[in-house]
Amino acid sequence: MQLEDLNFADDLAFLSYTQQQRQKKTSVAAASVAVGLNMHKGESEILRYNTECTNPITIDGEDLEDVKTFTYLGSIIDEQGRSDADVKARIGKARVVYLQLRNIWNSKQLSTNTKIRWPDTISNNLLWERTNQIPAKEEIRKKRYKWIGHTLRKAPNCVTRQALTWNPEGQRRRGRPNNTLRREMETDMRRMNNNCIGPERKAQNRVGWRMLVGGLWSIRNNRRK
Repeated sequence: MQLEDLNFADDLAFLSYTQQQRQKKTSVAAASVAVGLNMHKGESEILRYNTECTNPITIDGEDLEDVKTFTYLGSIIDEQGRSDADVKARIGKARVVYLQLRNIWNSKQLSTNTKIRWPDTISNNLLWERTNQIPAKEEIRKKRYKWIGHTLRKAPNCVTRQALTWNPEGQRRRGRPNNTLRREMETDMRRMNNNCIGPERKAQNRVGWRMLVGGLWSIRNNRRK
């Protein structure tokens, strides 16, 4: 199974494995005109991953720009297939918003009763325990497994479920392979000693899946303690 494209409203991302496939998919521009839609050449970009081919891709005789990163649905994708650029961009945006509030933090007209002074240090584990909260990383992981269970219960021909277990074709570069959502899920399943029953079968039982995820969190919480 090959994942050919990602579509959301008028944002399209075409995935190709050869130069011929890439050029052929630009024919969507001509097909779009027939139904009153136009492809913006200035906003169409080419991102190459793990390939030595540098032949240009054209639309109506114009070469599309080759880029090292591009933004799709608010997330930055780079030529290495990693999320570093996206994480840095999100941290930068949060820092800008924080600095915009500097006048409020330093305002002399606001009562000190509205400000918090915490001179004593406290460990993260103790802070989480006192506030009855879990780390943001664990909260994200918990929501992720909720989504995984929902996705695995979809029909086998659903593109969302196919994309979850999809293996891209081609050869990876030398060195340690990058971590993926699928590898992380398989590692957690092995940690839970659930090799005998795959996650696909487990997810079909909503109650069983919630118990599985709850057990996974119990293990993680005990390790933190």
